[in-house]
Amino acid sequence: NMDSTLHYIHNDSDLSTNSSFSPEEERKSKVQDVVPQALLDQYLSMTDPSRAQTVDNEIAKHCAYSLPGVALTLGRQNWHCLKDTYETLASDMQWKVRRTLAFSIHELAVILGDQLTAGDLVPVFNGFLKDLDEVRIGVLKHLHDFLKLLHLDKRREYLYQLQEFLVTDNSRNWRFRAELAEQLILLLDLYSARDIYDYLRPIAFSLCADKVSSVRWISYKLVSEMVKKLYMASTSTFVVDLMNELVEKFCRCRKWSGRQTFVFICQ
Repeated sequence: NMDSTLHYIHNDSDLSTNSSFSPEEERKSKVQDVVPQALLDQYLSMTDPSRAQTVDNEIAKHCAYSLPGVALTLGRQNWHCLKDTYETLASDMQWKVRRTLAFSIHELAVILGDQLTAGDLVPVFNGFLKDLDEVRIGVLKHLHDFLKLLHLDKRREYLYQLQEFLVTDNSRNWRFRAELAEQLILLLDLYSARDIYDYLRPIAFSLCADKVSSVRWISYKLVSEMVKKLYMASTSTFVVDLMNELVEKFCRCRKWSGRQTFVFICQ
């Protein structure tokens, strides 16, 4: 039944010479046979702005919260039914809706697989990276979970953007920087020794000098894990350079707090 349905949709779309869908073709593109079609249509209509005014002003947020479950139920072969709705929710004016999607985008990536993730989720993910802190934190908390699903070349593109997580709308938002340090520890397994030294090392040293002690404590663990990772790499020059920098920057620091940092990292 599934094959015949997809065959019917494919043949029907071939009849159109125009690249844009008519309303009838738009409806047929959302046809599936996993759940009753009326139930899916009802779910997809939750993004209609008029529903927010007449039913519940947080209906779009409920829709966003349920989307990974709906995607899992329908399967990746029926992602075409949800794609437009997902993009609509990702550009919703309410930050709570975008925040909900940001917290679950890594789960959706697992459901959809690497090809659909690269084509449909990565652009949304990139948009969330530049959003409000309330939305960015959702992406940051599961940064490792999302990046590990990408191909290496695509994953390396985000090395240039990690530095941006040090800047927040509110400088007192220290939990943001603490979460960044936690994620960087996990990200060490995804990148080469050169990438760690060139991109992650400067961020780690910056976090070690943070004004908030909770951020610094996590950063000490980050640097020690970095030393371990570079020590086990085939190229030994990176770990030697890193340890020389630790001695120069912290061990010989004029301030006692810098020398204390060196002791804690050694510990």
